[in-house]
Amino acid sequence: MLIFGFVQNPERQRFIRLRDLARSPREKARLLKFPLAARDLLLRDNLTHTHPSFCSPNATAPSLLVQFRRQNMETLLANCVEKNLTQFMFSNAIFLCERLLAQFPSEVNLQLLARCYLSNSQPYSAYYILKGSKTPESRYLFAFSCFKLDLLGEAESALLSTEQVPGGAAGHYLLGLIYRSAGRKNSSIQQFRMALSCDPLCWEAYAELCSLGAAGEASVVFGNVAAQRLQKTNVSQRINFSGGETMDHLIDSDKVSKDTCVWQTEHVSGENQQDLKVKQLGVEIPPDSDKQCNGSSHTNGWDLKTPSPVLTQVLDAPPPMLYKNMRRPEVDGLMPVYGESRRKFMSEEESLEAPEESGRRRSARIAARRKIPLFHSYGKDSHVLHHSPSESNGVPSLSSMIGKCRIQSSKEATTSGQSIGDTGSSVDDEQNSNPRGSSPNPFSLMSGISEVLNLLKILGDGHRHLLMYNCQEALLVYQKLSEKQYNTHWVLMQVGKAYVELQNYFNADSVFTLAHQKSPYALEGMDTYSTVLYHLKEEMRLGYLAQELIAVDRLSPESWCASGNYYSLRKDHEAALKMFRRAIQLNDRFTYAHTLCGHELAALEDFEEAERCYRKALSIDTRHYNAWYGLGMTYLHQEKFEFAQHQFQMALQINPRSSVIMCYFGIALHESKRNDEALKMMEKAIVADARNPLSKYFKANILADLGDYHRALEVLEELKDSAPHESSVHALLGKIYKQVKLYDKAVLNFGTALDLNPSPSDTVKIKACMERLTVPNELETEEDL
Repeated sequence: MLIFGFVQNPERQRFIRLRDLARSPREKARLLKFPLAARDLLLRDNLTHTHPSFCSPNATAPSLLVQFRRQNMETLLANCVEKNLTQFMFSNAIFLCERLLAQFPSEVNLQLLARCYLSNSQPYSAYYILKGSKTPESRYLFAFSCFKLDLLGEAESALLSTEQVPGGAAGHYLLGLIYRSAGRKNSSIQQFRMALSCDPLCWEAYAELCSLGAAGEASVVFGNVAAQRLQKTNVSQRINFSGGETMDHLIDSDKVSKDTCVWQTEHVSGENQQDLKVKQLGVEIPPDSDKQCNGSSHTNGWDLKTPSPVLTQVLDAPPPMLYKNMRRPEVDGLMPVYGESRRKFMSEEESLEAPEESGRRRSARIAARRKIPLFHSYGKDSHVLHHSPSESNGVPSLSSMIGKCRIQSSKEATTSGQSIGDTGSSVDDEQNSNPRGSSPNPFSLMSGISEVLNLLKILGDGHRHLLMYNCQEALLVYQKLSEKQYNTHWVLMQVGKAYVELQNYFNADSVFTLAHQKSPYALEGMDTYSTVLYHLKEEMRLGYLAQELIAVDRLSPESWCASGNYYSLRKDHEAALKMFRRAIQLNDRFTYAHTLCGHELAALEDFEEAERCYRKALSIDTRHYNAWYGLGMTYLHQEKFEFAQHQFQMALQINPRSSVIMCYFGIALHESKRNDEALKMMEKAIVADARNPLSKYFKANILADLGDYHRALEVLEELKDSAPHESSVHALLGKIYKQVKLYDKAVLNFGTALDLNPSPSDTVKIKACMERLTVPNELETEEDL
């Protein structure tokens, strides 16, 4: 009787040899067709791969079976939890993971449960179960939970408890967010830069640097250094991917380490030399390599581990064989025939010859196999399938996603991928798709990295220019994008915001309308869109937009900001204030909602509360220049001109190209009797935006107060031609004509101002000026006649 143990008999020796050849799940499945002895050996082999302690010769069959069953239960529950997380079944994931942790308490299962809680918006639950954990993964999850709970001190302590921040780029990015929320600007900038240095594709870190005004040029951030780091990272992933516990050890672990050293020395020595080596040594990353490396190797029994072609190219050796059907290609005519009901098994003699062949040089084995026909056609329905490496698992590679270096179309990949489970491919398939016999798509990795970084350079330059309020430059940069990228929601939002900052509301309206039509479900930037409609006085469209956004998501602050702008346009400031406060309740760190609240309170002349709202907005984002502008206007209405000048100056430091801020800054200077500086500021505002009527109007007003009526009339006549429907312009013209005693023109302009429906307060002032107007003798004579 054969039991679990090391019984020395010929039959066992034979199956040991067969087990050594069985490197893939499909070959192990073949062994299951052998007698009980093969199944026993296979069970023991599976256990020893996952738990080395099972190799002990003292282990008994009952203990091994118990541990094996426990292992299967833990694996099953863990896989079900991961599946529920990917399918957004968070409640079911939490239930199963709680069972998993109760049955198999471990740090890994604890982290999985914390992920379930965080995915289900339960950071408090994750906080309590992770408190006191010391592993890097647990500390990162604990810090993330603390950040969600606004426990910034505990979050910082969790991330900085050791010298190395857990999570890599994500850890540094989280620490930067913590520092920014705490008002530590310099520390947050440092962490965001470290996140970018760890992962050049961490776009959010660069976006945060742009919002803080500390971002470098995108051509430098996403330049050669970023390309080298991405190349090294992806190559190391390929080495780990191919050098781990694979089904077929084509290269030794020592050779892998040597190849890694060769790669590093080849590419770190210098920039010019690196560029030359990169052109010669291109690689391709298999899709989802991180998932395959980190995932369980026995989840579904299918584990593709492709050796890196870079190593063999560095060593001038032939490329490694890619086993896409998870088993060795048979040799000496042992390939199975299509349509056979049963597969042939290797004989004992062939199994003895196979290890000798595996010890030969790979180039000799490949050369020998080129002479062997790997596929035999029998009948009309038999055919040959050729798969590229990226299409063997039905998932496109990085280069195919970018559109470069494609070998087959996606339609061909879909068609050929239907028979992958039943048919296999070997090295000759790759040689047919690549006639030169080199590694498939040798430049796919470098071309992919280059394409991604070039795209990020354009997006980064545009975003940096926009947040530095160089809006014309931002628009020119975004024009460099392809049509597909330009018509995405995010890019259109950026273009629309650039037009808003330029006060080109008509172009902004068209861009925002296009973005909303393309992505009616996207709410990002819709608060700015509603502000555009507010300035255009599109009451009906603004009301419809507000209702549409609330129908999409009632819990979005953008929806309630749009509703608030609608009520503000209707002069219902109380209702608008309620809408904006509702937006703040949904997200108390929504800066624009605080600023809009301040505007409404200022309109209600509650300047103290308005100032509090503006300062709350600045506590969240110090570079939110609208809040500085609102504070300046509040102090200007209260006739605190010195304070107003400081606020306008702060706003101009952030946005030095805003003609509106320059105008009101000039008014504050004029009210402080600093007329020369006020005139210079108005001239600067006119140069910044010649289409803005405010700058010319206030310049004429200052000139009239200084007694320079002729220059004031020149400015106003020019302004009347560009803005003929502004009642305030005609009212000011009437006042100046009255001062120069041109009473007929004064009466004409006062009447025109009244016909243009001015505000009630302006109407009273205009009528008062007309009553004090001296009627000339000529007009009296005409009236008598």
